[in-house]
Amino acid sequence: MPVLTFPVAGRDNCVVVAGTAYVYATVGGRGFVMRAQCPHRSGPLHLADVTEDADRLVCPWHERKTSVARLRAEIPAVRAGDRVTAVFPDRPPARGRSSQPTASAGSASSAPSTPRALHGEETREYRPLSPELARPGPAG
Repeated sequence: MPVLTFPVAGRDNCVVVAGTAYVYATVGGRGFVMRAQCPHRSGPLHLADVTEDADRLVCPWHERKTSVARLRAEIPAVRAGDRVTAVFPDRPPARGRSSQPTASAGSASSAPSTPRALHGEETREYRPLSPELARPGPAG
């Protein structure tokens, strides 16, 4: 399982592990690492809106709501200052499920703009976050 450290914002704020993109987001003042794609149809979850109660993210493509609590539980991470260190699965989680391995690291659920990373390789890129996910939270 890869353990990676990356910036919480700005250049290289997104890490791609085994073909799945992950970003650091903040909802309700609490930060966490999440998949940048919606589990429903691989929409850009990093551009999601947040429901008024801050319990769910709303995918901008199909308005599918995804539980913030479930997303927080998927990737163990610790933030220190402007960087976060996270433990990633060797394979991307199955669509709509938490931390379950899939048959292939290069699944069809990856968005076309996502650089593919082969098993054991990681890449970094920039992904803008929606204003609701980019609000700074406490470090620590």
